[in-house]
Amino acid sequence: MYIPTFDDVETARARIEPYVHRTPVLTSTFMNKLTGAELFFKCENFQKAGAFKVRGASNAVFGLGDEMAEKGVATHSSGNHALSLSYAAGRRGIPCHVVMPRTAPQAKKDAVIGYGGTITECEPSTSSREAVFAEVQAATGADFVHPYNDPRVIAGQATCSLELLEQTGGLDAVVAPIGGGGMISGTCLALSNVAPEVKIYAAEPKNADDACRSFKAGHIIADDAPETVADGLKVPLKDLTWHFVSNHVSDILLATEQEIIDAMKLIWQRMKIVMEPSSAVPLATILKNREAFAGKRVGVIITGGNVDLDKLPWMKK
Repeated sequence: MYIPTFDDVETARARIEPYVHRTPVLTSTFMNKLTGAELFFKCENFQKAGAFKVRGASNAVFGLGDEMAEKGVATHSSGNHALSLSYAAGRRGIPCHVVMPRTAPQAKKDAVIGYGGTITECEPSTSSREAVFAEVQAATGADFVHPYNDPRVIAGQATCSLELLEQTGGLDAVVAPIGGGGMISGTCLALSNVAPEVKIYAAEPKNADDACRSFKAGHIIADDAPETVADGLKVPLKDLTWHFVSNHVSDILLATEQEIIDAMKLIWQRMKIVMEPSSAVPLATILKNREAFAGKRVGVIITGGNVDLDKLPWMKK
């Protein structure tokens, strides 16, 4: 298992610069008063392809040798990695094959197709996803770019918190969502090298709390198909992301489904930011654990904005 280094992060930053945005950091007096902390929202919902995952995907795609690139890239993803990899592959002019759960948001499926990706659907479970993917990869010979358990992807995601630190002039803590752990691993990789004093918190849905249970048990516990409104956070940790989580994360904080929806609605209302449910989990956990963040400078990573506008979670069914 190759563990990416800070040199890999710096290489990734130079490689992906032409293909990604340096996303803005927004602040809110209202949110500061509400939480008792000084919050800095890193808006990856304004990123190319609408999510932070375009960083890691671009690093993997543009790091391929020409011969391998001809066969294209392949992955399995519930959405944001799928459309990010499709975007990056499209920019390089190579094929992209994606396995997606049939229940994935239509907005994300449409984006994959719009960027030129080819979708094969699977059942909404990790086991089905991996089985169908094995067939697709065998048929295409494409390079597997794992959504999160890939050193190239983690090095790319690390560029986000590196920017955040530069844009804020220093922080006491960073809170980011956790599903498979790609973003949180990148955060750990960057901050442990340039600002080891910054505490790193992972935010997770209570309905999909396998990372929290893993953290407490000291080994990976994987759920196959948890149900949560935060569709980007349903996947389990893997060996590479577990390395970063177990060594560098201070704590994993949980939020209920209603707390996630309330936090999402609050950010839409007060900050006018379109973001998806997974992105609301950090604020939900900060609101729930005010005493841990009171008086601190806290970076909050808003991971993506690819939400189905016809199915917002507070709409009546």
